[in-house]
Amino acid sequence: MNFNVIVTCAVTGAGDTTDKSPHVPVTPKEIANSAIDAAKAGASVVHIHVRDPKTGKGSRDPELFHEVVTRIRASNTDVVINLTAGMGGDWVPDPQNLSMPGAGTDMIGPEDRLRHVQECLPEICSLDCGTLNFGNDNSIYISTPPILRKMAELTQKWNVKPELEVFELGHIRFATQMIAEGLIDSPPMFQICLGIPWGADQSVDTMKAMKDHLPSEASWAGFGISRMQIPMAVAAVTLGGNVRVGLEDNIFLEKGILASNAELVEKAIKLIEMMGAKVLTPAQTREKLNLKKMNPQR
Repeated sequence: MNFNVIVTCAVTGAGDTTDKSPHVPVTPKEIANSAIDAAKAGASVVHIHVRDPKTGKGSRDPELFHEVVTRIRASNTDVVINLTAGMGGDWVPDPQNLSMPGAGTDMIGPEDRLRHVQECLPEICSLDCGTLNFGNDNSIYISTPPILRKMAELTQKWNVKPELEVFELGHIRFATQMIAEGLIDSPPMFQICLGIPWGADQSVDTMKAMKDHLPSEASWAGFGISRMQIPMAVAAVTLGGNVRVGLEDNIFLEKGILASNAELVEKAIKLIEMMGAKVLTPAQTREKLNLKKMNPQR
């Protein structure tokens, strides 16, 4: 059981959810405001993606990230900022020639995947620790060992803590190897990602199996998607971990009722407190994770 819980709110993601809920933020202003609302509701950390304001699709434009981060910082809202670094690894083979990239491919190198992180210097950024079949079509998310080692090296140089996102046991195995090579500073921070087709299933047994393979000194959180978001949050706390909720992973407060990010945070905190635990403040989170608070060089 974890009695001192870090709550992360994943604010918007990159999935096709904008046409399913009016609460999913799209523009930099909307994303920043939703992150601020989540922080005021009690979130310790906000995990940020950005979207193309015209199409609503996920984007990796550094200018959009910079605007979101600037708005959050200018609001003087105390919250730990965690930027995604997961964009730029999408490979979709051409159905007529499987050796060539097809429509939907967005494949770039480690420096470009981290361009916005270098500019914004958040306290945390995500690092997806392996390759994964993503969904039922031909989409593959690719993060090879050389790409990941270079991204770990760069984030370490910039004093940005990588959140090691793991979707199956092989990802934990490689993340542990990077720790052994000195590429990840102590304490390592893991996010156990459950329910993504076709990564690990979202169940208590799966979460425990993955948690049991983490380094003993690791701080970790776990999440599920859709209707399993709250059950997996409770399971994470029970197993000694931290919590992630938010519209990136689930758009419903309860069956048939659409949620806001702040409402999902409030629901998670209520359950955490009912379990006899408390939610850490951003300042306490920084101390626990040994974060180095930075300001952008821009």
